[in-house]
Amino acid sequence: MLIGVPLETAAGEKRVATVPEVVEKLVKLGFGVAVQSGAGVAANIDDDAYRAAGAEIVGSAAELWGKSEIVFKVRPPSLDEVALMREGGALIGFVWPAQNPPLMEALAAKKATVLAIDCLPRQLSRAQKMDALTSMAGVSGYRAVIEAANAFGRYFNGQITAAGKIPPAKVFIAGAGVAGLAAIGTAAGLGAIVRANDTRAEVADQVVSLGGEFVKVDYEEEGSGGGGYAKVMSEGFQAAQRAMYAQQARECDIIITTALIPGKPAPRLITAEMVQTMKPGSVIVDMAAEQGGNCELTEPGQAVVRHGVTIIGYTDLASRLARQSSTLYSTNLLRLTEELCKTKDGVVNVNMEDDAIRGLTVIKEGEVTWPAPPLKLPAPAPKPKPAVAAPAAKGHGHGAGEPMSAKSLAIVFAVGALALFVVGAFAPASFLSHFTVFVLACFIGYMVIWNVTPSLHTPLMSVTNAISSIIAIGALIQIAPPLTGGGGDRPNGLILGMAVVALVLTAINMFGGFAVTRRMLAMFRK
Repeated sequence: MLIGVPLETAAGEKRVATVPEVVEKLVKLGFGVAVQSGAGVAANIDDDAYRAAGAEIVGSAAELWGKSEIVFKVRPPSLDEVALMREGGALIGFVWPAQNPPLMEALAAKKATVLAIDCLPRQLSRAQKMDALTSMAGVSGYRAVIEAANAFGRYFNGQITAAGKIPPAKVFIAGAGVAGLAAIGTAAGLGAIVRANDTRAEVADQVVSLGGEFVKVDYEEEGSGGGGYAKVMSEGFQAAQRAMYAQQARECDIIITTALIPGKPAPRLITAEMVQTMKPGSVIVDMAAEQGGNCELTEPGQAVVRHGVTIIGYTDLASRLARQSSTLYSTNLLRLTEELCKTKDGVVNVNMEDDAIRGLTVIKEGEVTWPAPPLKLPAPAPKPKPAVAAPAAKGHGHGAGEPMSAKSLAIVFAVGALALFVVGAFAPASFLSHFTVFVLACFIGYMVIWNVTPSLHTPLMSVTNAISSIIAIGALIQIAPPLTGGGGDRPNGLILGMAVVALVLTAINMFGGFAVTRRMLAMFRK
């Protein structure tokens, strides 16, 4: 089958539906590829590059649409382009069926099979490789920060120069979806102080991981909707959210808004009053401008200045990085084509039993099949009943969390007292002095080392240092034992030498152990 790639006719559109690297892979799948002359020029891809990859260059749109059995597109086709389409052909690209009923009727009249990449069921993990919405949103989020930096009159990062100290820019990003997260990472990488908010509380960790600060709305409500999107929030939540946005507008230099729910007008987040409170020279980038905008003063497709604030409402952010966007988009279409042509014989099979393909297919051979039935996702596993938490230990580190009962304590003291009595009554006097040192060393080792919380050093280091303290005290006693009233002899040279060696080795073990522990802890510090 022949895949056709026409020149995009939408105003300002620079992307192309496939690139030479993908053409080579389509040819290996058994397809022929025809590209309209000049289709990739705006994305810095000339006709010769397509020829070298194995594509045929076609001179006119009418010829390409008429001969292509499958057409790859970026923007939805115009009605004039649909009129050029061959009867029973296939179309793959963005269609937006809910917003384009006349287009759907025209395509159905052509007996076409239409796979709308924007209708991909994103809940399916295996569909992620085909998710062009995510690819384009990531590019748009990056480009939004670049546009803001271009319009902003200062550095993003803070600097200290001979001419004075320059504070970092403060950037607030409304919405932490794919585009928002891309904007957070880009702005943080440029050195700005980044704050972000989203109705879905679960994205807070993602915001922090990218170097941003999550700003929470002072109102408890779950904001997750279907398909990975946020849902429309209650009026109470929206009031609290507006108050938070008003505060951020006063404090921040740049605001980037990304809030948009497919098929619905963009929610108004930034009012004219908030714009008036922003500092002169501030910038707003409204990524939802195409659906009306999140800012009340946004003019779609334009950058305007209102109350000293530059408001950017470009609707072609992804197209402003045409080569990168085209590469990602064409890769998404390639992955979809691989699913349609698993036999690698150049023939597509639109399998309506496949959940991903069924969701994409909005028209099958002239029959409108949109919207797709709800996905039959596996039921979530029942949550296990939370186990009764054991009472937290109140001791220091290694000790027992609960005190012993009075009966157990009395038995322990009784056994200990009996043991000490037997030792004192029958042991020789020389043993008693060493036993006393041993008991004291054990007590000191326990209090100094064993009673320290385990998070400060590994258990092995704890025990090693405890033993080392016992050996150190014993070695010191052997070097200079206390003299009795009768003037007892000092240890001979062999014992003194062994004591000195024990003391040296113990000191190395103790101080080396704490040095190693200190280095281990430093690994976890920023």
